[in-house]
Amino acid sequence: MGYCQDDQLVNTICDLYEKISKLESLKPSEDVDTLFKQLVSTCIPPNHNIDVTKMSESIQEMRSSLIKLCGEAEGHLEHHFSSVLTSFEDNPLHHLNLFPYYNNYLKLSKLEYDLLEQNLNGSVPKTVAFVGSGPLPLTSIVLASFHLKDSIFHNFDVDPSANSVAARLVSSDPDLSQRMFFHTVDVMDVTESLKGFDVVFLAALVGMDKQEKIKVIEHLEKHMSPGALLMLRSAHGPRAFLYPIVEPCDLQGFQVLSVYHPTDEVINSVVVSRKLGGGDGVVHDDMDHQDSGFACNCSKIHAIMNKKKSIIEEFAGAAIEEQPT
Repeated sequence: MGYCQDDQLVNTICDLYEKISKLESLKPSEDVDTLFKQLVSTCIPPNHNIDVTKMSESIQEMRSSLIKLCGEAEGHLEHHFSSVLTSFEDNPLHHLNLFPYYNNYLKLSKLEYDLLEQNLNGSVPKTVAFVGSGPLPLTSIVLASFHLKDSIFHNFDVDPSANSVAARLVSSDPDLSQRMFFHTVDVMDVTESLKGFDVVFLAALVGMDKQEKIKVIEHLEKHMSPGALLMLRSAHGPRAFLYPIVEPCDLQGFQVLSVYHPTDEVINSVVVSRKLGGGDGVVHDDMDHQDSGFACNCSKIHAIMNKKKSIIEEFAGAAIEEQPT
């Protein structure tokens, strides 16, 4: 099937999956840390020959299970470090660099902020929602601390213990404790209040398979305000063994504005889209026709996005260079 040269890569990932799936627990430990570091370092190098959607059914099933294991391990890791951080007597947020992937979040949040700024045409979002914020809501914390210093953040998570530890984390910060709120709820049960947000972030692991992800996107499309931005995380190439893929044609009812695939240690791709309707100037018959075209052939929109790519890469590169190492 054209994957001969990459059999070794896929075999390595399969071997790591076998070892990870046999672990008694995915809570942080030497074995867990070692295997997941090996997995990440295997999947990070960009490889345009790897397209998981074209691989065999058995590989697809393995990938689906591996993404769930990654999500579970990530949840345990974040819980662990959130608990460690809240044990500090001073402001826990002064110690975020203890989290091993903090620098990745600095870079990802800066990239997302730059993409956001480019597509907001000078306006600053008053209210931001983060769906699937987890026990260590680093994106919200970094954006609120460094980039969106006047915005109000509402974090949604279905897990009460995640929200409990996350709320404790920001409670002693005089600024963020006033601007950051936590809601224990399934996003599929959030309706009217979604209309109040200028920007909605959807965590990579909310909707771990394609069908779940599309259901969440459809729900957001139904209830977000026209003109509001949706910030999605996706994955590209071998990184799609770690996180679900979102393609532009999955975004019915949204205008895709930017698609960015990092090539450094930031793993997630970023997809920025705007909810259509209201004053978007789009005739909805045309929009339906346009959407069905994307559904049939995603490559069309990738071709459109490639025209913007050099601009996006230019400022994204500058964004990453500004961050401390």
